[in-house]
Amino acid sequence: MKNVDDLIEGAAELAEQGLSRGEIADELNVSRETASWLVERSGTDAVDAGSTAATGADAGSSPQDIHVDWSAIGRDSRRLGAIAVAMADLLAKHGEDVDLTVGIEKAGGPVAALVARELETDLATYTPAKHQWEEGDIDELAGSFSHNFAGIRDRECYVVDDTITSGTTMGETIEAIRAEGGEPLACVVLADKQGLDELDGVPIYSLLQVISVGRDDA
Repeated sequence: MKNVDDLIEGAAELAEQGLSRGEIADELNVSRETASWLVERSGTDAVDAGSTAATGADAGSSPQDIHVDWSAIGRDSRRLGAIAVAMADLLAKHGEDVDLTVGIEKAGGPVAALVARELETDLATYTPAKHQWEEGDIDELAGSFSHNFAGIRDRECYVVDDTITSGTTMGETIEAIRAEGGEPLACVVLADKQGLDELDGVPIYSLLQVISVGRDDA
């Protein structure tokens, strides 16, 4: 996707497929608020009052966000495997005793599988609450671990995702792992849009840190 118009069109297509706005945010690697703005924008020439309130953007303006398109990596298994080797290398400093890698669905799952293979660990996956989110308070929703993969209890683990936008999903995953009796030692992502070094006491590593340079009053 090359511009905002492409993102709006993509959000509209995903909405028509029945994806929640949280899932659309995940697919487009943008915040939930940005996903809402894109969906609203696809159905009207101007952002209405409800959309403006949801996104914090002024009418007619776009929210402050950065879209990360890593499909050139994701569509080729060899490229994705090479990236997973680099991500695994960032985690390897935490020792050889860790035997579990947790991938955050959707996009983090395939990446985590390749990282787990490189590190020779078991694999678990977590579906965050945002996949159910449409509007309102996300704290009323709950994520879940898949029963098709490894269990969490009493295990140290790594956490893998594709991007960090606000840090909410990663923080939720860390909390969910601890609630299951596990202990996340480190997290790794392809791209970090917040520039986080740690979250809830857990180190955050990224291959890329994306920094928006600009002035609010420009």
